[in-house]
Amino acid sequence: MATQRKHFVKEFNPYITCYICKGYLIKPTTVTECLHTFCKSCIVQHFEESNDCPKCGNQVHETNPLEMLRLDNTLEEIIFKLVPRLREEEQRRESEFWKRNKPQEIGADGSPKAKKARTDEDYENEDDKDYHRSDPQIAICLDCLRNNGQSGDNVVKGLMKKFIRCSTRVTVGTIKKFLSLKLKLPSTYELDVLCNGEIMGKDHTMEFIYMTRWRLRSETSYPMVLQYRPRIDFG
Repeated sequence: MATQRKHFVKEFNPYITCYICKGYLIKPTTVTECLHTFCKSCIVQHFEESNDCPKCGNQVHETNPLEMLRLDNTLEEIIFKLVPRLREEEQRRESEFWKRNKPQEIGADGSPKAKKARTDEDYENEDDKDYHRSDPQIAICLDCLRNNGQSGDNVVKGLMKKFIRCSTRVTVGTIKKFLSLKLKLPSTYELDVLCNGEIMGKDHTMEFIYMTRWRLRSETSYPMVLQYRPRIDFG
């Protein structure tokens, strides 16, 4: 019976490393136009300056190449299984980042809220409640964008409480569903969600938008402002 040959991780490096940073793929993200894969942060930063794939040079999209990106969760799991302690190291680095950039709790009027002193009873009841502590949180302001009398202005009146706090992993698609329920939007209408005047893709997470749109282009860090506007869905 033939013995199985052992393989070293370095043998797989050409398939699990990023062409841009040369490190192991972190949150591997594939360009759907050419199927080349990069670290999510690497390819997003690259597309801030160019619309071409950094590996093959093909144009990904004329105006918004970020729409052509898709996370490869299967490849991510394979890499984490191949490379010892990589998952733990990335979780530690992410946790440290959000601790340094921890959002302030925002009140209904938009001003920072004072932290409430915790009682012994609060600590005793913690184990019975799920606060998703392992999930980094972010404060968001959801502001209605008017269309100057165009269709939809008479349908969407805006939220009474526009400040929310949610996981950084929440996607724009989830925010749209939340808004549609809160605003009781008719099924014939769709919502666009924008940050700094740019429409965000439904698969974009709050972390992605914060890192690529809000943090880099805004004078203030918190709360992150997302605007929404209604439009008739002709689909």
